[in-house]
This record gives sequence, structure tokens and C-alpha cells, in this order.
Amino acid sequence: MLQTFDGRNRDILINIDGELIHRDQAGISPFDSAVQGGDAVWEGLRLYQGRIFRLAAHLERLRRSAQALYFEEIPSAKTITREIARTLEANAMTDGVHLRLTLTRGRKITSGMDPRLNQQGPTLIVLAEHKAPVYGERAVTLVTSSLRRFPPDCLDPKIHSANLIQSILAKIEANHAGADDALMLDRQGFVAETNATHVFVVRDGAVYTPRLVACPEGITREAVLGLCRAHDIAQRECDLTLTDVYGADEMFSTGTMGELVSVAEVDGRPIGRDGASPVTARLQELYGELTLSESEALC
Repeated sequence: MLQTFDGRNRDILINIDGELIHRDQAGISPFDSAVQGGDAVWEGLRLYQGRIFRLAAHLERLRRSAQALYFEEIPSAKTITREIARTLEANAMTDGVHLRLTLTRGRKITSGMDPRLNQQGPTLIVLAEHKAPVYGERAVTLVTSSLRRFPPDCLDPKIHSANLIQSILAKIEANHAGADDALMLDRQGFVAETNATHVFVVRDGAVYTPRLVACPEGITREAVLGLCRAHDIAQRECDLTLTDVYGADEMFSTGTMGELVSVAEVDGRPIGRDGASPVTARLQELYGELTLSESEALC
């Protein structure tokens, strides 16, 4: 699975600290914290018919992550929402759009790790692209990565940090194995998530997903658990092993960029017996309805 270029994005305008700049001219300072050390937080948003799904929840997670990294200044949700709206309007975007928000600590007066060198900032980047859910409708394949997700005492996964090297290395393993993504375990060998999404397994009609120990809080993950509760689908957050994955009746992953996508195979082993995924299909349908009913206007 490799994303392709959408020609409609050829002349998009990028919002950097309120200035709308053509993608070919956009840039940030080499002294910015994102360049110096990946010192930034981010969120992925999706636009549905002019509205953003659970915008407030995404902006609150961004704020909490920036607070955990002790950013001295954090733009208000109102300010960020205004810049999102300006960016979408400038690009005439109304639907089928993915937005990437990046908030860095800002610019340093000289190269160095010490946050006290940051005396200008933060830097807010709003990138909006025409982009369908990245996996499409095809079920994906996974391979278990050799890398382990960090527990909170190493790097708290609740911090939605822009330092994604661990995920990138796992994705490289998946690429070399010919799989779409990598399944990642925690240090105890329990399933955490993929390099890009949360994961769920289905057994005997019930839905199971890993606890929030070595994976971040997920907006789409929580939406799916809420749908299960609302529609009498048994659900549980618990420790899962690869044995649970290999023996699952169904498996799917969730995320803003990919929504809900079925998993067909893990480590070369097919998931389920006949390829049918009725629970996954039902949740995909319910999630599609939810994105329209719970998306939030920008004004």
C-alpha cells in the first residue's frame, strides 16, 4: 500500500503561522524545534461535507500533548480552528480532505537541545490535502515488527509527538516483508498497535482491543468502542497476544487517515476462516454514519 499523488494538491496553500504559502515555497526555519529535534506535536483530521469529525477532541489531545512537553505557549482551540477554516477556504476544500496539524515549540536563537533556546514561537502548520482514506476498501496485510512500542516509563504514548522514527522503522520492516503495515508489540509481548493505527480483533461476535499502555489515545478507537456500546456489540479493552490475533475471527484497524479497514492476514496467516467480516462491516457502516452526524462546523 503506497499513497499516490493527487493532482488536485499540485497548487495547495500551506498555512504556516497564519501565512498561506504555495506548497513549493512553504518552509520553516532550520532553527525550528521540529527540525532540530522532532520537538513538536501533531494531529490528523478529516473533513466530511465541510465539517471535521470530533474536532474538539483532536484539539484537546493536541493541547494535552503540548502541555506534557511543557510548551510555554499553546494556541487556543479557537485560534487553531480559525486557521483551519482559512486554509480550507483558501484551497476551496469542502470534502474528502485530510488535514495535518503540526505545532512545534518554535524557533531557537541558536542550534541546541535546551528548550530555553526557544525564544520565538510556537509554530503552527496547517496542511490540508485532497486525500481519500489511505487504505481504500481492500483488506490489508500486517507483519509483526521486531521493534517494541515504548511503555509510559520510557516515552508516554499519550504524547502525540512528531518524533515518529520508531513507527518509520517498523514501516520499513513491513515494506521489506511485502506487507501493508507493521503490527507492533509492547515490551511484554502484548499487542500494542500498528505503526500507524489502533487494532481490534473479533472473536465470537465480541470486539477486543489493547489497553492504553503502549499505544496512544485514539479518537477513532474511542468512537468505535462507543459504537459498540451503543449498538449492543460486546467490547473489551484487554491484553492481547499474537495467539489471540492468529486465532481471531476478524481483525481491523482504525485511524483518522484510514478510518476502519479490515485485516486479511498477519505474518502470512489468514485471519478468520472464510474471509467474511460481518462485525467489521457493521462497524464500518456505523462509523460512516457517525462521521456525518458528529462532525463539527468550523464557525
